[in-house]
Amino acid sequence: MAPGSTRQGEIEAEQRHVDRVYARLAQLREEAKELRSAGYRLGQERHPGALFERDVLVFQASRMLRELETEHEGLVFGRLDKVDGQAQYVGRLGVRDPDFEPLVIDWRAPAAAAFYRATPEEPMEVVRRRTIRSFGQRVTDLTDDLLMPDAAPDGMPVVGEGSLMADLSRARGPAMRDIVATIQREQDEAVRAPAGGITEITGGPGTGKTAVALHRAAYLLYADRRRFSGGVLVVGPSPVFMDYISRVLPSLGEDTVELRSLGDVLDGMTASRLDPPALAELKGSGRMRRILKAALALDPPSVPTELRMVYQGQVLRLDAATLGEIRREVHRQRVTPNRARKEAANALLNGLWRAAGDPDDPSSSPRREPLVADLGDRSEFDSFLDRWWPQLRPTEVLSWLGDPARLASVAGRGLSAEQVEALSTSWREAAAGRDGEGAEPDWSVADAALLDELRVMAGERGEGRRGREFFYGHLIVDEAQDLSPMQWRMLGRRGQYASWTIVGDPAQSSWPNRDESEKARESALGKVKTRRRFQLSTNYRNSAEIFELAASVVRDEVAPMELPKPVRSTGWQPSVRTVAPAELAAACRLAVDELLDAVEGTVGVITAMHRRDEVAGWLNDQLADGTDPAQVRLRVAGSLEAKGLEYDAVVLVEPSEVVAESSTGRRALYVALTRATQRLTVLAQDDSWRG
Repeated sequence: MAPGSTRQGEIEAEQRHVDRVYARLAQLREEAKELRSAGYRLGQERHPGALFERDVLVFQASRMLRELETEHEGLVFGRLDKVDGQAQYVGRLGVRDPDFEPLVIDWRAPAAAAFYRATPEEPMEVVRRRTIRSFGQRVTDLTDDLLMPDAAPDGMPVVGEGSLMADLSRARGPAMRDIVATIQREQDEAVRAPAGGITEITGGPGTGKTAVALHRAAYLLYADRRRFSGGVLVVGPSPVFMDYISRVLPSLGEDTVELRSLGDVLDGMTASRLDPPALAELKGSGRMRRILKAALALDPPSVPTELRMVYQGQVLRLDAATLGEIRREVHRQRVTPNRARKEAANALLNGLWRAAGDPDDPSSSPRREPLVADLGDRSEFDSFLDRWWPQLRPTEVLSWLGDPARLASVAGRGLSAEQVEALSTSWREAAAGRDGEGAEPDWSVADAALLDELRVMAGERGEGRRGREFFYGHLIVDEAQDLSPMQWRMLGRRGQYASWTIVGDPAQSSWPNRDESEKARESALGKVKTRRRFQLSTNYRNSAEIFELAASVVRDEVAPMELPKPVRSTGWQPSVRTVAPAELAAACRLAVDELLDAVEGTVGVITAMHRRDEVAGWLNDQLADGTDPAQVRLRVAGSLEAKGLEYDAVVLVEPSEVVAESSTGRRALYVALTRATQRLTVLAQDDSWRG
């Protein structure tokens, strides 16, 4: 039989099984709806037992319906032909026939592990592994891997070039796809690692770290959903990144996992603006804790400087110096400010009592109890206390540090004059908002961790979006190598009782003081003894030609084991073009047009952060033309925004500026150079970026 007819015949055979699965799925949906209706009917009975049964039935039926009605792209994606002649199908959802025989095995089930772990060296009794591709309910293609040729029955067809290579050649879209059909063995070991303790997943660009972590979230919920009833939180570097990965878990049938960027972790605020690297490093440093704590102890702006009250005809007065000493006395009691109103009131009343007596004749002092009861019950005292000891909001305290004199007074020798000016300017402008006074504040991503720190120091309750203290059952932290010490503290509060999955790559780190960050990380993780580490070593994203250029800029700075091995070569060398500054805009537009013609998927233009808007302006026509596919295919990103993303083709503008803007220099350039899967064009004034 001709190869084309063999493929088509196998597609038709698999289509018959897929049709059977979808027919059974329709039956299960109807059964779940009937179960839910039965639950509602139970609710018509008034005794408590019936109401409890109703709640259980409705909950279970609704959950089942949610799983069954999920729009699964490629519900059935795999088949295992075993040595014993059995065929097992693997998919996104487990489905059984009316006799409880499996039509599809859930990819997370132990029985499906062989689909990901079997190799020709260790075939796990799998003769042929088949990957099935579908569009909706229609099978469109398939590829086979023959793992045990000697055990294959005569005439067993083997179709295609292998599922992994076929998947790698597919065009990228604006959102990350799941890799459930092509998870490789080293990735699957990390996905299925035990839930407890800390699981570290490290690896270079393109090794699939993020996808593995997301599939791990789905696996953990499948394996022990009750254990993670506290919730699973996935934290990534930016809103753009979180939007990019947002479809992966729903495609796997999981819609209960929370996805938050670092600027979105603190409830009530969303920050996406990035500070310049030097300023972000300053805000992220652990020394900010002492500065913030000292700021909370200062008099709030416009605080009253005198308290006058009359008691039994005597005018009692507390001046500014006395009030200042009383404030310091309250803070020495180690009660957080927002929970110290009672202590503040008592200290003021004690001060008034002392003022009522003659310092030279203690016996002349009035009795304390009647004085305190009288003055403490007056509305004028409550009014003064409200203004003198107000409830402190973290955003207010940080905005007060926009006053350089105030910031300098709490920083002491901890900050230079230049650092005081940079920080105060940043917070003053953030508090004013993008449009000036009265606008919505424009806090940066680094500010979010400081505001969370102030929240705890001030004693503000920390309730999450679900009305409880925000503790989670499991935290997944992506791009963890970039977290500042203050960001680790923010996450540590939410993971006090959690197990963790930590994802990152030291070679891509943008945090300059690794020791400080490591100490903060260990403090956040607590005294967890169970740890396991997985090193992903294969680069599935970049062609060998692209990765060789990327690796060349950091090879002197990183260990050889930190550089993954590309799995494929395309024959297309990166295009490196020397461009004069005056010609840069035209050269960028030309390169974009070339790449949009050359690839079917996305094209990313990456530049230094300060150039991002300028470069977007150069490409305004390509970005804004609603009739052009480039509207959804073309993206412009600053170097810090591009982390974690991937494109079919990339134009990198002025790599030397990417090096210069980051304290980690060539590591930031390494990240930018490894975003492309197929084509890369570099536009540079000279070769200084090569090192």
